[in-house]
Amino acid sequence: MTTEIDYYTLLEIERTADGAAIKSAYRKLAMKYHPDKTGGCAESEAKFKAVSQAYECLKDPQKRAAYDRFGHAAYTQHEQGGGGGHRANPGGFSDLGDIFETIFGQSGFGGGGGGRQQQRRGADLRYDLEISLDEAYHGKQTDIEIEVSAACDTCEGSGAQPGTGVKTCGTCKGHGQVRAQQGFFMVERTCPSCHGAGQVIESPCRSCRGEGRVDKPKSLSVNIPAGVDEGTRIRLTGEGEAGARGAPAGDLYIFLHVKRHSLFEREGTTLFCRCPVSFTTASLGGSIEVPGLDGVRHEIKIPAGIQSGKQIRQRGAGMPVLNGRGQGDLVVQIDVETPTRLTAKQKELLEAFRETETGEECPASTGFFGKIKDLWGD
Repeated sequence: MTTEIDYYTLLEIERTADGAAIKSAYRKLAMKYHPDKTGGCAESEAKFKAVSQAYECLKDPQKRAAYDRFGHAAYTQHEQGGGGGHRANPGGFSDLGDIFETIFGQSGFGGGGGGRQQQRRGADLRYDLEISLDEAYHGKQTDIEIEVSAACDTCEGSGAQPGTGVKTCGTCKGHGQVRAQQGFFMVERTCPSCHGAGQVIESPCRSCRGEGRVDKPKSLSVNIPAGVDEGTRIRLTGEGEAGARGAPAGDLYIFLHVKRHSLFEREGTTLFCRCPVSFTTASLGGSIEVPGLDGVRHEIKIPAGIQSGKQIRQRGAGMPVLNGRGQGDLVVQIDVETPTRLTAKQKELLEAFRETETGEECPASTGFFGKIKDLWGD
């Protein structure tokens, strides 16, 4: 059984310490227990590894939040493969770069990412596209125009003037880093000549000034599948900003926005609409036709005696399932409309109907007024 010391205790700070206080405390302890300064003392080396691990956790807001809530288990589980991506190395020196960069100007240890810098891919772009509900139902093929940094045609993205090329940097000999002795530390800095690339251009391209990319308009064809919804994101790989000097391009993300429809509302794959019907149709029953987005006239049967607000579901008449099979439903809400413009004959007929009412025609009304009489004690 091992005893785990609290990270805040290791760094000798309060649990409310901010990022600057955490960094300052770690720098002080790292200088104190560094193996090069303690002559290889095993106890000091163990202490150095422990404070390095504590700092690795607490300097990251997300890791710190998980540690504050779940303790060591949350952090160690993440580092042992749960989180993917970067894996910590608490026992080594690679995580000291940001600390010793503040002391010496650049990374402090050779094991922490020295060597030529990898090419950075271009930036991802966002494009907002508005479509109608009909287009969301059927899908469509559309063209868009964007302004984007693309590979320079003159140098084909290399950044070098045609007929020339790149050569190994003479300052760093192609490593992208230069070393310098700083006291008992061997410090690695990004090469000032090639900026970490390890290569320099003999003669920069005049069109792109050595960047390897220029801004230009671009036309793209976008396939919008049937069933897309508000906020659906379409990714076009490699259609974002071009990377500098031949680096891979970023991606283009198209965010879809669906315009409001005059008749239908949508919730997922369900279409919803309101249909007013006359009180005679509601009383006697009948049918209405609702034009669907599929071009079909859907007959909705109205049962006799239907009440206002009642919903009728038509199976399979809704939106198609995105990247799947089948369709949602069409939900029709019946709103019974009271007539406001009656002819004399119609009024006469309604008066005659009222004289024949017994109360049994509208059981809900009879029951409601019966409850009121009970409350009044009549």
